[in-house]
Amino acid sequence: VQLQAFGGGLVQPGESLRLSCAASGGSLSTYNKGWFRQGPGKEREFVASISKKRGTIYYADSVRGRFTISRDNAKDTVYLQLTDLKPQDTAVYYCAAAAFVTKRLEDYEYWGQGTLVTVSS
Repeated sequence: VQLQAFGGGLVQPGESLRLSCAASGGSLSTYNKGWFRQGPGKEREFVASISKKRGTIYYADSVRGRFTISRDNAKDTVYLQLTDLKPQDTAVYYCAAAAFVTKRLEDYEYWGQGTLVTVSS
């Protein structure tokens, strides 16, 4: 099973983007999903996660109130809506799947290839 993330791009500060991540080659619809990001010269960090039935959602403090995670289990797709983007949000964004809802990178079993978000004026 593979995850593929897409939707990144170059935007100006204050603008919005929606990232999507779909599973292929099998189903991950019963898995908990998360988004991480890795900025230039930085370690990969947690952004948001959502449980399989959407009952539990976590956000990093740096994105709470600006980013929204959601999922469509029928499409086996997880989304990340990014609003009010800032230059410090510039990073490669990765989606991932875990057997339980978690913020810990090491708990995720499946990873997408990443999609680049660049915020610059």
